[in-house]
Amino acid sequence: MADEPNTPSTDAAPATKKAGKESVFHRLYVGTGAFDIVGKRKRWYLFFAVLMLVCIASIGIKGFNLGIEFEGGTQIQMPARGANGPITADAAKQAFADALGEQADSAQTVGVGDAATVELRSDTLDADQVAKVKQTLFDQLKPIGSNGQPSVQAISDSAVSASWGQEISQQALIALAVFMVLVTVFLAVYFERWMAVTALIALVHDILVTAGIYSLVGFEVTPATVIGLLTILGFSLYDTVVVFDKVKENTRGILGLTRRTYAETANLALNQTLMRSINTSVIALLPVLGLLVVGYVLLGSGTLQDLALVQLSGMLAGVLSSLFLATPLLVDFKMRDPKYKQQADRVRARRANQARKAAERDEDFDASDDEALGAELRKEKAYAAAASVPARTPKAQPRRGRPSGKRKR
Repeated sequence: MADEPNTPSTDAAPATKKAGKESVFHRLYVGTGAFDIVGKRKRWYLFFAVLMLVCIASIGIKGFNLGIEFEGGTQIQMPARGANGPITADAAKQAFADALGEQADSAQTVGVGDAATVELRSDTLDADQVAKVKQTLFDQLKPIGSNGQPSVQAISDSAVSASWGQEISQQALIALAVFMVLVTVFLAVYFERWMAVTALIALVHDILVTAGIYSLVGFEVTPATVIGLLTILGFSLYDTVVVFDKVKENTRGILGLTRRTYAETANLALNQTLMRSINTSVIALLPVLGLLVVGYVLLGSGTLQDLALVQLSGMLAGVLSSLFLATPLLVDFKMRDPKYKQQADRVRARRANQARKAAERDEDFDASDDEALGAELRKEKAYAAAASVPARTPKAQPRRGRPSGKRKR
């Protein structure tokens, strides 16, 4: 898929002339097509291809850091306050290693203040191993129970089965498949076939990138991560539908017009919705960032952090794909149709004719300038209207009948 040869894909010329006079924010606000997104789609394709290759390679080579809910194991929990002072995750992890001679899979502090707890997660332990770990934790750290005194009973344990996480994953995959089918049907009916295809490609991109980020940075995958992944699909689809709705509105009846090509009209629609997409994304990301701060800084690692991380990465990927991937792909798919190619040829021929006439009159005429195009179209309509309207003063009609022979004095 390539850009249209020798054809400006947007109103780039007037944007270039006005770039020195208008700020970026003004051009974002007015949305007159100053940003040539569709015309530079090869660059975006290269960017997204590299991004997806990195994510797929990480998933295939590095894999995921699956939580205890997916792999199964034993979780040991105790208060973060001890008789000798605060209990850190590193101190608890060291006590675990002293008890069994091997490291725990993870150790983290959850919560703040008096409600803070330390959680240790490891492979499945038998009853003797659990008792040995508990005793070592008590001997070294002396966690304080609810009665205000150090107690072994303040240390709790639980066994987690991997079947629970597998069941959640299975249900999530079923939900994802149903969602994809319903989205395809809706877009194909409300819009058209190629819009449905490109929207699905954007959704697949969002899922792969979000999963790849988790694999790259080693975030722990929990049931909250899976739930968060499903929630971002709706956000990504919403942004794509907003852009496609504007594209559909702008391109209605375009095959009978010669003002802009399909690529230029789609790019104009992108510019007209660009500021809206940015505002929506910023407003949506602010509470997610707040959730991340609260979940990580104030409450420690936990469910809030997992939800915030997947939503943050998924929303960013969704915004990028809806603006810089879905519409450019739609343009390439549509331009395979001979009807749209012929319409683009008529646009180029009309502009060449206008440029030739302007050169003959020794005038500067920009074929992509909206004002010039509007003036030219109004002039053509005025000529057509004048040719079809009869003269206001009709010519004198000769008298009929016999002459009287009298002369006026």
